[in-house]
Formats: sequence, structure tokens, C-alpha cells
Amino acid sequence: MTVDQDTLVERIGQVRARIELAARRAGRDPAEITLIAVSKTQSAETVVAAFRAGLRIFGENRVEEAAPKAAAVAALLGHPPAGPQWHMIGHVQSRKAGQVLPWASMVHSVDSVKLAMRLSRHALAAGRALPILLEVNVAGEASKYGFAPGELPAAVEAIVGLPGLRLQGLMTMAPIVADPEAARPVFAGLRRLRDELAAHFPAVDWRHLSMGMTDDFEAAIVEGATIVRIGRAIFGER
Repeated sequence: MTVDQDTLVERIGQVRARIELAARRAGRDPAEITLIAVSKTQSAETVVAAFRAGLRIFGENRVEEAAPKAAAVAALLGHPPAGPQWHMIGHVQSRKAGQVLPWASMVHSVDSVKLAMRLSRHALAAGRALPILLEVNVAGEASKYGFAPGELPAAVEAIVGLPGLRLQGLMTMAPIVADPEAARPVFAGLRRLRDELAAHFPAVDWRHLSMGMTDDFEAAIVEGATIVRIGRAIFGER
């Protein structure tokens, strides 16, 4: 189902207003926060409408869906010089790492050293530097992917020197809770982990904390999110 552009303009404006309000309440500059539209299951036509409504970065969860969608969007837009950016925000099987490189400008969900090594190899073959974030399972949920917090120092040690990759921060997903404030300890935990890693690995660029979705992004912004991943508040219920 395609969402019409007028609806998207209204929803995007509402989300941006909420981002700005949350940032200012936290004493932060709203310009520090990047909005990623989570476009999984959305049609290429809806992504084009969202792009024309002002969005520039789209997040996809499945390699099989993202690659043809990115190509379809480019065709619909006529391959403009400044088309959308695509970020991989879902789990990537290491054997599919090579399928991410042709379309993704960043991978948020690096959850193993093995995956990082595969991405490094493919990035080198493509002659590019791929920005990545390490996914951390801060809450320790069995249903979620990501490094355990205690695994991070060794993982960073192994990943930071891999050619073709540019480590730029951390990502997490908070548990689904009725009260967004209940997610704040998870977001605060990711920020503390980032700060600890920055002290031990000062040469790494730790600019990003990718955290916060439709139900809890304001709490994430209070705790330092630089990237929020919003789907439902923009595209509606799937």
C-alpha cells in the first residue's frame, strides 16, 4: 500500500517537531540528530513519496528486500545525483555480507567479528570505506542480536584494524515497554558503554549512538541518541 505524499509531509513534520522538542528539553542541538525512516515492507513508490516529502535516509532490515527496492527507487527517481541513502539496520548473516555493499552506505547492525571481517573483505573488493556501528544487546534479551556489553572491548580490538571499515559508534534496540521512560536505562547504558570504549580506544570515531524508535525515540534523545530509526510514526501501521 502506497502512502500519499501529503500524509507523509504531515507525519514527517510531526516527527521532526518531536525530535526538536526532545533535543531542546535535553539541552541539545536538534541538528545533532539524524532521522532514519524505517522503510521495511514499504513499496518503492512510498519511499519515493517520502523522499519527495523531505526524507533522505532510509533504513532496511532485510537484504533480500532492500537491494531490489533501492534499484526500483533509483529508477523511479531517474537516478538523481542526490538520491536517497540506504542504511542496513537489521541482522545480516555473514554469508550475505557481500549483498549489502552495493546499496548500503552504513551498516548499523554489526553483531559479530565474523560479520565485520566479511564486510571488510567485500568493502576492500569494492574499493570503498564502509561506516559501521556495533550492535549491542544492552538489555540481554535472548530474542535480540548484538554483542553482550562485556564482549565489546575484545570485539573492538579485533574490528578496529580491519581495512575497508570505519567504526563510528554503537547501536541498540530497547525492549518493548508500555512506558517509554522504562527504556531510558537501556539507552543510558549504551551511552556509558560508548564513553568507556572511547576512553580505551581514543583513536576510534565514536560519533554515533543509533537508538530509539517510534515508541521511545524521545527518551533515547535525552540519553544522547544521534540517530533515531522511525517507521510507524512516518509510514503508519504495517
